[in-house]
Amino acid sequence: MRTMSNAPSVSVAPMQRARVGMASLIFMESALFSAFLVTYLYYIGKSPTGPQPLDCLELGLVTINSICLFASSATVVLAVRALAAGSRKGFQSWMLLTVLLGVEFLVGTGMEWQKLIEVKGLAIDSNVFGTTFYSLVGFHAFHVVVGLLLLSGTLVLSLCGCVQPTRDTGRIEVVTWYWHFVDVVWIFVFTLVYFVGRVPQGGVS
Repeated sequence: MRTMSNAPSVSVAPMQRARVGMASLIFMESALFSAFLVTYLYYIGKSPTGPQPLDCLELGLVTINSICLFASSATVVLAVRALAAGSRKGFQSWMLLTVLLGVEFLVGTGMEWQKLIEVKGLAIDSNVFGTTFYSLVGFHAFHVVVGLLLLSGTLVLSLCGCVQPTRDTGRIEVVTWYWHFVDVVWIFVFTLVYFVGRVPQGGVS
């Protein structure tokens, strides 16, 4: 009887550590993003020369990219639910779609940057706006890459038969927390950069 009563704690403890570890990582990353966001907000309108947000930033492509990224939060939830229900094929399909949506976001961001640099003349060293813009958006893009590596890893492991629904659903769900975090951060970045930051500021021509 003592052996049976101790068995759940042996299996639960690693999951508790995983949840605490991921929560701690997200907390630390949130502090870093907060610093980037505050810095960007502080320097809005303080570039006297060079390209300005209202002249450079357009909503068309970035809106499509954002919709894809936000949709990926829904598809990754469906992937975890499919795995919990014992459907490996469902999990693989939804996870693949999640990864593709994330890749579209990165490709779209690259296309936006190419236009900003080649057409609008906004480089990271053009002015304070260029420096803070590429630093903030680039920092987020880096986290999208990390999230995609994590999700792609779970997909590859599943395709190799290394993912078991009864054993690994909780672990993969913890991994998806990071992806949800990346999506939530983009809400703040998108709002600050493409809405708040495009409002004409006093003293900027």
